[in-house]
Amino acid sequence: MFFDFVIDIQQFTTLTNDAERLLFRIGALCYEDSRSVGAIAGVAVAIIFTWKLLGSSNGHQRRQPKRQTPAASSSTYNVGLNSSEPLISSGVCSSSGDLRAHNVVDEFFQPVKPTLGQIVRQKLSDGRKVTCRLLGIILEENSPEDLQKQATVRSSVLEVLLEITKYCDLYVMETVLDDESEKRVLLALEDAGVFTSDGLVKDKVLFCSMENGRASFVRQLEPDWHIDSNHDIISQLARFIKYQLHVAPIKHERAASNVYCSPSLEQFFGNI
Repeated sequence: MFFDFVIDIQQFTTLTNDAERLLFRIGALCYEDSRSVGAIAGVAVAIIFTWKLLGSSNGHQRRQPKRQTPAASSSTYNVGLNSSEPLISSGVCSSSGDLRAHNVVDEFFQPVKPTLGQIVRQKLSDGRKVTCRLLGIILEENSPEDLQKQATVRSSVLEVLLEITKYCDLYVMETVLDDESEKRVLLALEDAGVFTSDGLVKDKVLFCSMENGRASFVRQLEPDWHIDSNHDIISQLARFIKYQLHVAPIKHERAASNVYCSPSLEQFFGNI
């Protein structure tokens, strides 16, 4: 760049000397014939030419300092490098902010765990009427003979039972051998808090003296679901009832496509 600047100075000096010689010659011509119109025109052209020549040379010289020297270029590079640091950190902050926003969105759209009531309605396919056996499902006892001694409501089934009564018209039934067994069953249900304003109604606790009597109750009530622990009763009712749940500790072969199996009522609804 310094070498170019020296060449420009030399060119400017040469142009200036040429302009001076031209002016000198024109002046001499004017001296010889000052009254000549051509001389006067020549003087004017020479002045204009010299002014333009000097103006372009000065403009070229004024623009020369704008050329960046190596030192200036290095300084500019350093400044640019330093100025990029806030941009980089800003990008990091922006990435962190995007990550936090992404996490918030993920948390917001995470699947909400359904409530037991929602599960009950989904499992029962919005069935409105349900019939259910007591022994082995709601009660701890497994036979009519056991009811002659005691009746105990299974604590693990209470929550599910109450949810069913909220959304369905529930009837429970059992085979008993005497009136005392009926009283024990009703007392056990009452002590467990099943008989509430939103719960089971005493009039919907049915008793019979034979297993076939329970099947007759179910057919007369025509429920959407029947829940039983007796495989024979399930098989008999398979073609009359829309859905059935066979509750048994040992898995049996399904009596029909509309019959479901589960070790317990609460496990069927996922409330273990």
